[in-house]
Amino acid sequence: MPIEYHIDHGRRLVLASASGKLTAEDFFNYQRNVWSLPEVRGFNELVDMSKVEEILSPTYERISELAKLSADMDDRTIATKFAIVASDTFAYGIGQLYEAFRNVNPLSTKKVGVFRNIQEAMDWIGQASHMR
Repeated sequence: MPIEYHIDHGRRLVLASASGKLTAEDFFNYQRNVWSLPEVRGFNELVDMSKVEEILSPTYERISELAKLSADMDDRTIATKFAIVASDTFAYGIGQLYEAFRNVNPLSTKKVGVFRNIQEAMDWIGQASHMR
């Protein structure tokens, strides 16, 4: 699976790592599979994109659709954070576009931030600076 994840119940955090070549469906599958689990409601999230080789055919429309799906799945009772780590300039830009779509969606309760390294992302989330 191009996006692997670990649920850290103690820190109420979903840690995901993406690698290789990714398609829009990889992102949609991750969103549906992980965030449909009742046990992660209200958890913060970090997705590390630093090992991604390529994002295949990302379109404005699909990024918008993913942001809408994500906002629709947010827990409305608690504000959480979602950190995207993207050292690659292209992936960083895709992350910023996703962030913008989430910010304008009135259903979104998850604050999104895009970072160049895990240390900055974990500090922003308010967690220890290491990934499992």
